[in-house]
Amino acid sequence: MAKHLSANRLRWDLTPEDIKTQAEELKKSSLAVYDAVGSVPKDQLTFNNIIKALADNDCEYGVKRNMLDFPQHVSPSKEVREASTEADKKLSDFDVEMSMRQDVFDNLVAFQEKADASSLKPEAKRYLEKRIKYGRRNGLHLPKDVQDKVKALKKRASDISIDFNKNVNDENTILEFSEAELGGLPEDFIKRLEKTSEGKCKVTLKYPDYFPVMRKAHNPETRRTMEVAFNSRCKVENTKILEELVEIRAKLAKLLGYSTHAEYILELRMAKTPTTVSSFLSGLAEKLRALQQDELQGFLKYKEEDCKKYGYPYDSKINLWDMRYFMNMAEEKRYSVDHNKLKEYFPLEKVIQGSLDIYQNLLGLKFEEVPKDQAPVWNDDVQMFSVTDTETNQFLGFFYLDLFPREGKFSHAACFGLQPGCIAPDGTRQPAIAAMVANFTKPTPESPSLSTHDEVETFFHEFGHVMHQICAQAEFRMFSGTRVERDFVEAPSQMLENWCWHAEPLGLLSAHYKDGSPLPDNMVEKLVQARNANAGVFNLRQILLGTFDQTIHTQDKADTQTVYSKLSNSILGIPASPGTNMCAAFAHLADGYDAQYYGYLWSEVYSMDMFCSRFKKEGILSQKVGKEYRKFILEPGGSIDAMDMLRNFLGREPSQEAFLTSKGLKL
Repeated sequence: MAKHLSANRLRWDLTPEDIKTQAEELKKSSLAVYDAVGSVPKDQLTFNNIIKALADNDCEYGVKRNMLDFPQHVSPSKEVREASTEADKKLSDFDVEMSMRQDVFDNLVAFQEKADASSLKPEAKRYLEKRIKYGRRNGLHLPKDVQDKVKALKKRASDISIDFNKNVNDENTILEFSEAELGGLPEDFIKRLEKTSEGKCKVTLKYPDYFPVMRKAHNPETRRTMEVAFNSRCKVENTKILEELVEIRAKLAKLLGYSTHAEYILELRMAKTPTTVSSFLSGLAEKLRALQQDELQGFLKYKEEDCKKYGYPYDSKINLWDMRYFMNMAEEKRYSVDHNKLKEYFPLEKVIQGSLDIYQNLLGLKFEEVPKDQAPVWNDDVQMFSVTDTETNQFLGFFYLDLFPREGKFSHAACFGLQPGCIAPDGTRQPAIAAMVANFTKPTPESPSLSTHDEVETFFHEFGHVMHQICAQAEFRMFSGTRVERDFVEAPSQMLENWCWHAEPLGLLSAHYKDGSPLPDNMVEKLVQARNANAGVFNLRQILLGTFDQTIHTQDKADTQTVYSKLSNSILGIPASPGTNMCAAFAHLADGYDAQYYGYLWSEVYSMDMFCSRFKKEGILSQKVGKEYRKFILEPGGSIDAMDMLRNFLGREPSQEAFLTSKGLKL
């Protein structure tokens, strides 16, 4: 393993000053490449002095850029996070400048017209075509005054998007409740909470605190306080930012010849047009409406019983702070799924080990943890693993696991590509490196970290993205890892979530934290039966988010609070809480999912088709199918169109049938 550590070019010991200096040096070295490519005379253009020169720079720049801007999400040091955020802003401005180099664009177009461009390998040809397409989408075929406006708007959008996410990461509200106000929460949850001098429990808005309270606290006032605080995060500062982003995106789209930002974005996606997305979301909403109505009626019945039981006033409506509580109750009552009991069988260590074992077996890989004294990490909690192919013994890369909350850390769960797997300037293959960043409950000497089934699914999903990063074998950084169409990027990971809903893999992911006993068959059966519990409400919430995203990005400006509130009523059937604006902490709208949040549901269509057509039929843990999945879906990265990858794996055109059935809908 030691010999491979030198392939890791990332450093996590940079000081704020180092970050600042290296950002300037990176800009200089990259600028020199663009200057050289832009100054090649038209009659002397070659593959080496234009395509290879740019691709080599992409590879070098990608490693160093990620090393400088990733710390803003994970560094324990506030000063380092701030330096990283500033570096990200400066480098994002620089990225805009370089993406709008007229001389480089003109040389790319000129090279495409040369005879030897037709003899390019398919991936190199795709790289050239994409570069030119991106140039046109940046307005490089338009007059200089228009380009200057585009450049200024893109820089502003980039800067304030970084601020938006920084605000979400820095949010650190703490609420205080008495133990009585947290009635219904399990003892292990109450025990691990920090206490005030008066004996009150300190509860944060981070996921390991928020979700248990919303699901189990029987006091509606406790849930209301939590929900209102949660959906008011960053409301003042981020509502302004989001609404400015909407205006900037609309202006940019019009300058570039598109009617809306959604039209501009979707041109390069599988869906292609806003009309297709709108039909997909509204059509699915219509199909789910009967399920939702039935579920909401059930919630009201439970609410009436619950209010009588605990002596709370009954108001004959489901509020947003009721939603998760009664969704949880529906699972317990209709399917006898006791999530507190279930948690006891999912200690996080077992979940991690079981997940890694399944992935290794399925994809033909071998993971080895890098000893702590050799692993370059940014925090003591972080683990690092190497990945090799079991058949060829080829070293593929490294991944990091950073799983527990801490102040200033990225507040959701995500995979970050850190070192792109691609061909390096010297012609050798640069191994891929990725990090999974999440916020699970941290174990203590007194209490283990027990995972909800949702958290098991989250781990499996995000680790699927890690595998996509590591297994992709594209030659160019532009197509490395998860750099596929954005409305397909979730499909490979969503497909793998299915393992969390079948007996054989569940057996590998679970063992009782006290005695290691297996998850009982009857609990597995109940859990699997409950998969479609609340399918109407759960999926209509996803449709609400996707529709909100499309709505604001087909307008010139938007009052986000009002738009979201109206859509929540009409689609979800549950009103947004007065005075809140959930969208102010909807980080996806500022980190690359703008006008494409629908992609989660859209890509689920393909994920269910892949799972049901191949794995369910041929064996959930089939190494043969796993090998083909790796070959046809993970290895290409973005080097071919997603639809072609699907056809290659499925052996036919994709279908919606498995997706609709998975939602409990009759065809």
